[in-house]
Amino acid sequence: MNKICKGDEVIVIAGKDKGRRGAVTSRVDAEHVLVDGVNIAKKHTRPNPGKGETGGITQKAMPIHVSNVAIFNPATGKADRVRIQVEKVEGGRKKFKRTRLFKSNGELVKV
Repeated sequence: MNKICKGDEVIVIAGKDKGRRGAVTSRVDAEHVLVDGVNIAKKHTRPNPGKGETGGITQKAMPIHVSNVAIFNPATGKADRVRIQVEKVEGGRKKFKRTRLFKSNGELVKV
């Protein structure tokens, strides 16, 4: 189970956008995530009249490494770490249930 998932509110703890908050849009791979309003790059595009594309400078969100973001805890108003609690389930196909909890206060992480 990933400690940072799609839809989580995160805060950047390192890099040029340190201190900014945003929601995770998607996971690019196991170690990179896309965050709204964070790590924005300018992309120069050429016009292509055959496809109906106009040229210019557009802004594009680039992936950021998961080690540079931390999940935001609304109860404390600060960045926090996540722990995964594993519980044994009686009956059923799955043997274990995994839940994500904040390390500081033990509350459930809401997606």
